Amino acid sequence: MNSAPSFQVIESPCIKVCEVDAARGVCTGCFRTLDEIASWSSLTHAERRAIMVSLPSRGGNASLVALQRSVS
Repeated sequence: MNSAPSFQVIESPCIKVCEVDAARGVCTGCFRTLDEIASWSSLTHAERRAIMVSLPSRGGNASLVALQRSVS
């Protein structure tokens, strides 16, 4: 029997609008930094969640929708 805790996978907030705002250093689609995008697949659940929680304050409704979808 597997006793490891079960976590819901936090999906990437990517909405396939990949363009970096050089002044802010974030993607205009998902509002993640280039470092966050590059490391996403190796981040822990807690690290992904922390990024997802910070996205709405960075940018827009797309990140809020992705956050709601991933944590509900």
